[in-house]
Amino acid sequence: MHTSTWDTIISLMSEENQTPQEEVKKEIPVQETPKVEETIVEETAAEETAVEEAPKEEVTVVEEAAPEVVAEEAPKEEVTVVEEAAPEVVAEEATVEEIIAEEFNWADVEVSATEMNAERIELMAAYESTLGSSVEHQVVDGKVTVKTEREVIIDINSKSEGVVSLNEFRYNPELAVGDTVEVLVDRQEDKYGQLVLSHRKARSIKAWDRVNEAHDKDEIVKGYVKARTKGGMIVDVFGLEAFLPGSQIDVKPIRDYDQYVDKTMEFKVVKINHEFKNVVVSHKALIEADLEEQKKEIISKLEKGQVLEGIVKNITSYGVFIDLGGVDGLVHITDLSWSRINHPSEIVELDQKINVVILDFDEGKTRIQLGLKQLEKHPWDALDAELSVGHKVNGKVVVLADYGAFIEVLPGVEGLIHVSEMSWSAHLRSAGDFMKVGEIVEAEVLTLDREDRKMSLGIKQLTTDPWTDITSKYPQASQHTGTVRNFTNFGIFLELEEGIDGLIHISDLSWTKKIKHPSEFTTIGAKLDVVVLDIDADNRRLSLGHKQISVNPWDNYASVFEIGTTHSGTMVNSGDKGGDVTFAEHEGIEAYCPARHITKEDGAKLEKDETADFKVIEFNKENRRIVVSHVGTYKEVELKKARSAGNTGGGSKGGNVSVPNQNVERSTMGDLDALAALKEQMEKGGK
Repeated sequence: MHTSTWDTIISLMSEENQTPQEEVKKEIPVQETPKVEETIVEETAAEETAVEEAPKEEVTVVEEAAPEVVAEEAPKEEVTVVEEAAPEVVAEEATVEEIIAEEFNWADVEVSATEMNAERIELMAAYESTLGSSVEHQVVDGKVTVKTEREVIIDINSKSEGVVSLNEFRYNPELAVGDTVEVLVDRQEDKYGQLVLSHRKARSIKAWDRVNEAHDKDEIVKGYVKARTKGGMIVDVFGLEAFLPGSQIDVKPIRDYDQYVDKTMEFKVVKINHEFKNVVVSHKALIEADLEEQKKEIISKLEKGQVLEGIVKNITSYGVFIDLGGVDGLVHITDLSWSRINHPSEIVELDQKINVVILDFDEGKTRIQLGLKQLEKHPWDALDAELSVGHKVNGKVVVLADYGAFIEVLPGVEGLIHVSEMSWSAHLRSAGDFMKVGEIVEAEVLTLDREDRKMSLGIKQLTTDPWTDITSKYPQASQHTGTVRNFTNFGIFLELEEGIDGLIHISDLSWTKKIKHPSEFTTIGAKLDVVVLDIDADNRRLSLGHKQISVNPWDNYASVFEIGTTHSGTMVNSGDKGGDVTFAEHEGIEAYCPARHITKEDGAKLEKDETADFKVIEFNKENRRIVVSHVGTYKEVELKKARSAGNTGGGSKGGNVSVPNQNVERSTMGDLDALAALKEQMEKGGK
């Protein structure tokens, strides 16, 4: 109450420089009583204002706010006093200080102020006792009072209620009014005086501790499947993002991951990485726990040959997994059907119920081998009993390989045509050169084993064997044209027709050329004219010759290169052991000159490409060998006569000539008779 009186005094003091003292003396007594009533009203208003603002500030703040409200109204009182006191001016010279000293009671002011402060403290304490002890950035429990389609209103026993978005409760679709939830006091007041709460932040703060506790105690937790990711799903567990691998969703493979998004499911925390704060959960672990007892009961009753009903759980390229009621078994693709199939999906479908038979299992019965085709009669039992070797059958090509083709004679009954049974040709080729998959072919039964259920077939047997009349079709000394099919170090394989091949020995390619490899003479696929030299029908061998097409020039060379004759020649190469000599008048003929016979008369050696005279000191028609000497043109040397069967005209008329010089180098080829015998042996081996 005395606060207003203080305001009046302050107002009077502010007017001291403008109003005479006589006016103040008459003004105060006249207005003293009305001022008290007016002050009471103002004081009451000030107290009400202070009470309303109390929750927003501390007690000390409220005590300071009251004078500010009164001070704002003071100018209104000051104007009223001046207007009423103007007509009653009293010329008294008393000062304001004297009036205050005489009329104002300071003791009453102090007592009233003390009572007022005590009363305010008491009211503030009573108000605070009705509120909860919430502090910013602390997690408290709140009660759901209202739930709408977008928001949840939560009461934490504070001045006001907080509003939380419903999206923060997506993991808990069963949230209802009256439920107690944890929230974080983000701010006690925003700019609108509203309490700001967060349920998501509160869950995140305590989530890690809860996850660790659930893992240690092996507890079942609820999680909200937020989204799909590579290899699995992202699950919200206690506000943390955990990973749910695809293999841990269910005991059977999941084909559609999207069906689990936006669903709340139960999980077990199976793995925690404390370093990276990663959490792995599993729903499969809950299912396996329920199926474990059922699985043990099924395994204990498994026996070979037992027929069980199962559901197709998964289909792969190599087989089908069957769910036998908690236990999985595999039906290999070869055990699905007696007929050959490319993929198991041709026989079964996902989630299909089928009967299977147990073929085998391991000791722990963890791997079970099942069969489907074994429940049907074997197709070999339906094979015609009169079918035997030599009979002709029709079938479809189901498989092609380099080594042959499988022909399906009946569904589930196949026979193999080896590539060697596709053509009479000795040159093996791929089976794809003769037939294609899906093609219907006719074949002859070559072997038939009903017990082992095996059959071999052939198609070349449907045509006549070309070797049956080989002697009449390709008589000895007859000329033919063939195709070069292959090279060897010792000759060429020439194909005269399909199934008829012959060998041209490298020595039968040319009369004059020295050929080291057949590729120097011709190419694969080239045509060559040949003469049949020999026939071995039993072993299916033909000996052919190409040089025999032309006349042997060595028949004429025997008289031209008679021993002792001299010819002009050119050194084509020269080395430590000698060199080769060619003759311009006789193309294709080369002679050998030993090292000691290339010395010139002045003692120098004949160089490469140097032309000189050479004397023939040796001639052999069968081995096509000519040995010459340059030394013999100016010095007497030993002359050799080739000894060979049938070569009587090629020798020297005078026989061997002895010369005084016994140190002259002789032929290095050794015994010519032994070489001729070796050649004959090689030719017989090639045939």
